[in-house]
Amino acid sequence: MSDLSLFRQFAPQAPKQFQEGNNAVIYTRVSSADQEDNTSLASQKKHCEMYADRRGLNVVGYFGGTYESAKTDDRKEFNRMLTFVKRTKNINYVIVYSYERFSRSGINGASIADDLLKKYGVITLATTQELDPRTPSGSFQQKILFLFGQMDNELRRDKVVTGMKELLMKGHWVWAAPRGYEDLNKGRATERNLIVNEEGKILKKAFEWKAYNQLPNVEIARRLKRLGVDISEKRLNTLFLNPFYCGLITSKMLPGQIIEGRHEPLISRELFLAVHDIRQEKRTQGFVHDKDNENLPLKVFTKCDKCGQTMTGYLVKKKGIYYYKCRTKGCKVNRSANAMHELFKNVLKVFQIGREEVEIIKVQLEEQISVFFKSQVENATSLKIKLTEIRKKLDTIDERFVVGEIDRSLYEKFKSKYEKDCFEIEQELSKTGGYSSNLKNLIDFAVRMCQSPFVLWDSSDLNSKRAFQNLLFPEGIYYNHELDLVRTSRINTFFSPIPELARVLSGQKKRDSIKLDKIPAFVTQLGFEPRTPSLKGMCSTC
Repeated sequence: MSDLSLFRQFAPQAPKQFQEGNNAVIYTRVSSADQEDNTSLASQKKHCEMYADRRGLNVVGYFGGTYESAKTDDRKEFNRMLTFVKRTKNINYVIVYSYERFSRSGINGASIADDLLKKYGVITLATTQELDPRTPSGSFQQKILFLFGQMDNELRRDKVVTGMKELLMKGHWVWAAPRGYEDLNKGRATERNLIVNEEGKILKKAFEWKAYNQLPNVEIARRLKRLGVDISEKRLNTLFLNPFYCGLITSKMLPGQIIEGRHEPLISRELFLAVHDIRQEKRTQGFVHDKDNENLPLKVFTKCDKCGQTMTGYLVKKKGIYYYKCRTKGCKVNRSANAMHELFKNVLKVFQIGREEVEIIKVQLEEQISVFFKSQVENATSLKIKLTEIRKKLDTIDERFVVGEIDRSLYEKFKSKYEKDCFEIEQELSKTGGYSSNLKNLIDFAVRMCQSPFVLWDSSDLNSKRAFQNLLFPEGIYYNHELDLVRTSRINTFFSPIPELARVLSGQKKRDSIKLDKIPAFVTQLGFEPRTPSLKGMCSTC
């Protein structure tokens, strides 16, 4: 058959291209009702409307206008906006005040913006962060700016977590009262008075039935329901494993620690241990694999240096210890999670920057990374020079008209032409105008992360750890069992010069003059990562 047109339906379709147009929607958001100043809802809307007006965009819809946390993207108004944009065929732009107003979920927010562009041809623009996400450099900057929002959340979270840890160490329960309890001093974190309520007195029977009668959970749940307490078998399982009910506090924030709580115990510690012993006797498996466990952040991210396969994770129940293990049958590469995490934190320490080194490293990074954006800088410089020349011509014809050297018709003719030229150049500059500030922001972001990288990684939750480690090492890490070290074949371009810069500067005393010509240039073509021979335990040949 020579007619191939019948087979065209089976060919992959090209991604949706951006269609020129001027229709836009505006999305505004604040996290709390008391947010004011330039990030209030009214202020955001005003700035977005001014931005649309400057660019000649037609605003066809407004979304948000309410209080929605952007820690996750499961937001009512946000999803309503996304649905409208995807279903309406002629929307070209989503305008927000800043990218953190769009999302603070980091990689996930960047993925949503990227999906809008590639699948629906809709560009996400921020009034305070000018860039063109259709270009490789603009797309990269946009993703980093989304990560800024996530990191800002993490820094705020770190302050909150520190306060929560202090209260936990003093025996205060910092979350909602567990089932079976009520708080007589609700709303006062340091003066909480958790007591056992009527439901708690019935739940106590569940522990007794489990310990003394060895009843299965399904029978316990049935008996509790007859007494007016409806609880599932799964929830019962969680209940039996929570030492809070015997007056103790445990938390993922304080791994491995047991704290004497200030609340009223529901049961005795002896009863709790009796229930726990029964559960232990019924265990038959030696270890359990975990698909998504906060104790195994390096799972899949880590590869076996011997065979190249990704490493999985599991828990040895009898020891209570997590391990990483190579997936390849017969490879026998195995390492405890705690030891692997220490190896990885030692790698992160190589990126550590001292306070006195921050500013000089910022200067060096900006100088080196500017190579990637050279064409943008040159174009922006050329446009600024041209704009200055035209503005001078405008001033000149104004003066000549005032003194009577030219008549009104000639004046208005050239004035109109020069003003149009200025407007067009300003439009072109707006596409690259955010380069300088955005680059500085990216460098500030990289340097801030490197002031305590291992602490930042160690104190983050699972998703944040994964985002951080993937940002730093896009192709993951390799574990060498024989040498007991980890290495990487690729480091993110924004971070790759930092270890060598820090190493060169570390030998300088505070008052010594630093010879900048001794600091090597590391930047290679965009998309290729440089070698880092100074990183102990990391690849110097890949």
